[in-house]
Amino acid sequence: MPSPSSPPNGRTPFSASFERFKRDEMAEWAGAFTLLDTVETYFDSHVDLLQRKLQKHSDRLKMRAEETFKIRDLSGDLLAENFEREFKGFKLKIQSRMTSLASSWQSAKVVRTREKLSFFFGVMSMLFSALIFGLAPQWVHISYTVQGLYLLPLRAYTYKKRAWHYFLFDLCYYVTILNFVYIWFLPSSPALFVACYCLSHGSLASAVITWRNSLVFHDQDKVTSLFVHIYAPFTFTVIRHFYPSAEIRFPALRELQHLNPLNALLLSGGIYLIWQLLYWKFVLVDRRAKIESGQRTTSFSFLLNDKRGVIGRSLSSVPAAYREAAFMFGQLLYGVLTEVPAVYLLYNSPRWSGVFLILILAVSVWNGGGFYIEVFGRKFERELEALRKELADTIARTSSGRSSPLSTPGLSQGSEDEISSSENSPPIMNSKLLPEDPPAFNLQDVPPPKKDQ
Repeated sequence: MPSPSSPPNGRTPFSASFERFKRDEMAEWAGAFTLLDTVETYFDSHVDLLQRKLQKHSDRLKMRAEETFKIRDLSGDLLAENFEREFKGFKLKIQSRMTSLASSWQSAKVVRTREKLSFFFGVMSMLFSALIFGLAPQWVHISYTVQGLYLLPLRAYTYKKRAWHYFLFDLCYYVTILNFVYIWFLPSSPALFVACYCLSHGSLASAVITWRNSLVFHDQDKVTSLFVHIYAPFTFTVIRHFYPSAEIRFPALRELQHLNPLNALLLSGGIYLIWQLLYWKFVLVDRRAKIESGQRTTSFSFLLNDKRGVIGRSLSSVPAAYREAAFMFGQLLYGVLTEVPAVYLLYNSPRWSGVFLILILAVSVWNGGGFYIEVFGRKFERELEALRKELADTIARTSSGRSSPLSTPGLSQGSEDEISSSENSPPIMNSKLLPEDPPAFNLQDVPPPKKDQ
């Protein structure tokens, strides 16, 4: 099965690795905010504006305080001293935050470059794939191979470094390897072509919907996941329907003018069972100790801990001794059902094959739009609101809570009016210390060290 997009939460033996898995995923979202270099100029200018406003505000408060303190007795001098100390602490806190933010921004240069490269690669890959499909469809399988040779070793290295490499034993990578074997070593094997075609249009393509794969160009992991799940059905659709003189390059097609649905399902099911038995033996049995100790995470442990999902809730209701068997049987049933449209409809219809690919891609684009707008927008809104409240509360406490001279007539009427209007205004938009149309990046999470899907 394809690798999950985020690790689970729960109190099972797998929860320890899942929590680490989840933290890494959340850390990767933060790296996305470094994509837009135009934001850097916008952000720097507003940070400078904020600092100058704070300095101007502090000078005005100190000048008024000094004028008032001249007519105060000894107790007034003590109040002034307390006020001065409080204000210096506030100023140091702001300066420290600005320094930390600037340091984080500078240290994000490497991350920002990597995200740019991922964005460039993702966009150009989609454009190039569309061009070669229209101009030279006989190059699509070559593009599939070249991109796979770059993305899959990078995925293996990244997952091994993060101790997620048990996800590499999932079905999607197994089918991808079978696809390359057919394309370059056994193009005359009808059985292997049928298995690759059915599995690519079944379990792999449907995983875009099931696992909510997203077209998020700046995220290398999401680009890789989408490539694995959508480029395989795209390649075999081209080979079947749009490749000129396909029987010459792929002789297996001469014997496969039409599919026998029952034979196709049995054949692809048999190939699936071979993978399932290997997965059960080498992962669920031989590595059981590491998985149960929480050192490793698998698709099974992910789904079991995902209490919000239908599969996770269903598995939790099954007795522990039968959960693995129920999981494997459910995978087999799911794989067969998702292959039915390919066997009965897509193999004989170029038009419906195109509709199918557009539908799968549309789902990934919709998920990607939700990622950018919902995740980024809501996270930035929460952080900006927290900053606004922190600044308003600190200024209010400084001006009225600790220093009674500020309550004298004419001393801080303007600042108090600003605080009052800020507290009564809607979040984000009415704060005079912050821009009305803020840039889309996170003020506190830029940039933690850098998660799938």
